Amino acid sequence: MSNVTVIGTQWGDEGKGKIVDWLASRADIVVRFQGGHNAGHTLVVGDQVYKLSLLPSGLVRGQIGVIGNGVVIDPKALMSEIDRVTAQGLKVTPETLWIAENAPLILPVHGALDRAREAARGDRKIGTTGRGIGPAYEDKVARRAIRVCDLAEPETLDWKLDEVLLHHNTLLAGLGAETFTKEELKDFLTEITPRLMSFACPVWDRLDEARRAGRRILFEGAQAVMLDVDHGTYPFVTSSNTVAAVAASGSGVSPSSIGFVLGIAKAYTTRVGEGPFPSELFDDVGRTIGERGHEFGTVTGRPRRCGWFDAVMLRRAARVGGVTGIALTKLDVLDGLEEISICVGYELDGKKIDTFPSAPGAQARVKPIYETMPGWQETTAGARSWGELPAQAIKYVRRIEELIEAPVTLLSTSPERDDTILMRDPFED
Repeated sequence: MSNVTVIGTQWGDEGKGKIVDWLASRADIVVRFQGGHNAGHTLVVGDQVYKLSLLPSGLVRGQIGVIGNGVVIDPKALMSEIDRVTAQGLKVTPETLWIAENAPLILPVHGALDRAREAARGDRKIGTTGRGIGPAYEDKVARRAIRVCDLAEPETLDWKLDEVLLHHNTLLAGLGAETFTKEELKDFLTEITPRLMSFACPVWDRLDEARRAGRRILFEGAQAVMLDVDHGTYPFVTSSNTVAAVAASGSGVSPSSIGFVLGIAKAYTTRVGEGPFPSELFDDVGRTIGERGHEFGTVTGRPRRCGWFDAVMLRRAARVGGVTGIALTKLDVLDGLEEISICVGYELDGKKIDTFPSAPGAQARVKPIYETMPGWQETTAGARSWGELPAQAIKYVRRIEELIEAPVTLLSTSPERDDTILMRDPFED
């Protein structure tokens, strides 16, 4: 039996929620290994709709959920989310939710700095959610982060708060924003400590025990490869690495434990917020895709920018993300279109290129080169086998496989969990 790691391969919002839910029902443990509460999964189970930002999706199916050390945790947001899903009938206890004791915390000062800096950028804003994710990761790298385990040591907490305030208050004051006192942050942490600490444990140790016992582990990524802080459209990226390799370091397991890497991709492309988007559509087709696909951010509610499938970008994401196979979602959104285009290359300053450049100026200047094929008038919605798909839809999927150099191992044809065509079972790899 293999473990499975799920990552997004575009700019997030690829429909990971449904796929993760489907896989989670067959796993024993589901692990979140990076990101913060700027990520979002929507899960539909019966008549209940669960919107999760920090909680691992497996909790919805009764599995153990793990928040790994690679995640930055806003304790207030986490407790609010626990209360919300508990009111919906889920049971979240220290037996069902494990939180890495070495995970860093997001404090109110982080969100304040995030918003103040974004406002100061003016026209050059990055498009952050303003939730403090970036500043919290900065503190981690700068070795001043307050981690979950620090809450059990008042003396450690005391000097670490001095370090945090020295840095952040200096920046806030320079930006003309309100500063924080040590007592404010102490009161914030004192309020959440008892409840948060009840979930804290050495996650790495428990996961190793689970691995030795042959239990199935699903590693659940947030955001997507093109938002990776190294490999994405920098600086319009998230503040963590999103590739599959981070499942190991972000949860404390060996690299060999991450198993089959399933990359999630829409049958078209979307993006929320700022940054380059070569295949973006500004016409009626783009608006139609957005309306049919209900393209609004789970966390932010912001409308997503929509465009054609970008095979060049997906090929890069598959390579650096370590993708074994692709789960292609929302194929049904393209039903009825007369023609469908795929971005197969770029033009940069009059020259054809087949890779996405790294420099931001070049990223902004590239123009897409399209390959256009006929659409299909029949519906793919709800199809559960290849035989139910229109011939032209199958040709579209096969062409995508050729261009991205990775197999489509799972095809999603509606938001319903069972409307899925499976070519290869990731857990049986």
